Amino acid sequence: MKRALITGIKGFTGRYLAAELEAHGWEVWGIGSHLEPGDDRYRRVDLADVDGLRRVVAEVQPDVVAHLAAIAFVGHGNAEEFYKVNLIGSRNLLAALASCDRKPECVLLASSANVYGNAAEGALTEATPPNPANDYAVSKIAMEYMARLWMDRLPVVIARPFNYTGPGQAVNFVIPKLVDHFARRASVVELGNLHVEREFNDVRMVCRVYRALLEKPMPGEVFNVCSGQPYTLQYVIDVLSQLSRHQLEVRVNPAFVRANEVHRLCGSPAKLIDAVGDLPFSPLNATLQWMLEEAQSQSC
Repeated sequence: MKRALITGIKGFTGRYLAAELEAHGWEVWGIGSHLEPGDDRYRRVDLADVDGLRRVVAEVQPDVVAHLAAIAFVGHGNAEEFYKVNLIGSRNLLAALASCDRKPECVLLASSANVYGNAAEGALTEATPPNPANDYAVSKIAMEYMARLWMDRLPVVIARPFNYTGPGQAVNFVIPKLVDHFARRASVVELGNLHVEREFNDVRMVCRVYRALLEKPMPGEVFNVCSGQPYTLQYVIDVLSQLSRHQLEVRVNPAFVRANEVHRLCGSPAKLIDAVGDLPFSPLNATLQWMLEEAQSQSC
């Protein structure tokens, strides 16, 4: 049985990726900075702890690594933390992996489609020049550049996921926030720009893609993880209204409108499909239905 190590194992994506890998016969180990005791395969270690990372890597000796741990909320208020965690923390992990006698077969680094910034219209490809528009995106493209320093020693693959969602995502992200309001049958919700266009893919699809990339390593490659289908927030609101049979008032709060907002973010999945085959895309309506049912069951 092959062994996978996931950083951020208890995060939103980490939980789904662990389930996806275990369902396909992997032995899953994980690290995180806020883990509770109890699971023998989870290790509490911070990405700032270089020696701790080396001890865990030497103990686990993973066949593959999925590096998901990051500060992922673009609106996070502390710019310095973006760089400490997303850049320096990632470097510490790569250093720990490179120091291990038994190198993994694949190291998947989760970057972000935010590195493209306010790029040209149309579906963005991996060849689109980065144009980061906020500290989160800068920290992620810096991580990608830093990772190149290790590509002669480690089989690094970089994934650039476009927006995705699902049950368990924090409500400071816009789709869980909307689902929560509809599930509670709230009367008002405050949002920023309703006309930004985003892909809102399903976290299960993203994790299936990550598994495919881990099982078929292509060192040195960068892949968009996307569907190529963007939606406006107004469309999401309309769908949730239909699914919940509830109407709420939407107020635009100027405090939520970012000056450096990326207006349209849509990717081309062509390279990814060529590499791993047809992708298990989930219709947005189905994902929203899943999220709404989960939220409603928790509010009962």
